[in-house]
Amino acid sequence: MKTAVIDWSKPLGPMKMPAIERVKVMPTAMDTGDSPAVEVKDYFIQRGDKRYAGVHLIIDLHGASHLSDIAHIEKTMRRCVKASGATLLHIHLHRFEPDGVSGVAVLAESHISVHTWPESRFAAFDVFMCGATRPEACIEILSEAFEAERSDVKEILRGEVNE
Repeated sequence: MKTAVIDWSKPLGPMKMPAIERVKVMPTAMDTGDSPAVEVKDYFIQRGDKRYAGVHLIIDLHGASHLSDIAHIEKTMRRCVKASGATLLHIHLHRFEPDGVSGVAVLAESHISVHTWPESRFAAFDVFMCGATRPEACIEILSEAFEAERSDVKEILRGEVNE
């Protein structure tokens, strides 16, 4: 995971994706003044002057292909994880009979989930990530991998934090 240190003495100004992971240096509870400070990671993202728990992308693929191919779905989800800079913990996919797949890639930064309806050529992906990740990198990967005729994307900034 990439770490960025922000100089809080200067104004941030508008920030664009990819989100930046904030890092604070805080003394430990046992700090006597002689011990080193401990780095505490804050995985919230900053957009302008607001902080959020993460970015949640709702990606609907219409006119899509390969929606029952569990190996293709797993390979594509792994590509998304790598391209977004996330940390994969586990992937679980389930194939339904006669068609369709549901599953999730559990990430240290949250998740990518999928539900497919091959008979309707439709797939629903949720990409939710916090920290210094690039969830938007998944949009093009998913659209191309599943040969979508149309991709609808909604972004939700989750968990606004007021400090």
